Amino acid sequence: MTWDWAYTFEILPTMALASLVTLEVTVLGFAAAAALGLVWAVIGLLEVPGLTFAVRLAIEFVRSTPLLIQLFAVYYFLPSFGIMLPAFLTGVLVLGIHYSAYCAEVYRAGFANVPRGQWEAARALNLGIGHTLRRIVIPQAIPPVILPLGNYFVTMFKETPVLLAITIIELVATARIIGNDTFRYTEPMTLAGLFFLLLSLLAAAMMRALNARFALHRRIAR
Repeated sequence: MTWDWAYTFEILPTMALASLVTLEVTVLGFAAAAALGLVWAVIGLLEVPGLTFAVRLAIEFVRSTPLLIQLFAVYYFLPSFGIMLPAFLTGVLVLGIHYSAYCAEVYRAGFANVPRGQWEAARALNLGIGHTLRRIVIPQAIPPVILPLGNYFVTMFKETPVLLAITIIELVATARIIGNDTFRYTEPMTLAGLFFLLLSLLAAAMMRALNARFALHRRIAR
């Protein structure tokens, strides 16, 4: 099939709008993943009896089951128990919870890099756990793990096509719909791939810039 530039420019606005849906669900999902992952990591760090074990068990369960199965479970099975969520909200929540399990491990590595003496100094000054985490530990643990967190952001972005399973019309779903309507798949699928490539490169560049900025601040602080 030959490439049709007129057809390409005709569908380009529709594909661009679909890419915004993909970007929106990724940003919201990653925000949820980053926040929840930090909560899981802190609970694991504090070794709260019972709660820490439950969180670690939940993380292993989430990491050991496919994202697609989790989407089906929340969107199609929960209504049987009277819990009905919109497709977009389901996608954001499931992506956030799924990737929070991986973000938690990244945060855990960041916490492990904070010298133990920092904790001992805080204890000697009679600082509470909350104050120690907020003012001393977390500010030191987060900057070094920005790049690994950014990798998960890009990975989440590339996994958004699975949301088609719960009727979210994102970038790839839009390309398929256009192809089904016109019987031309080369142009829409190619545009979808180009949008993914462009946005992934932009996201990676932003994460590198953010990491470089924090690295500069750390060197100045020293």
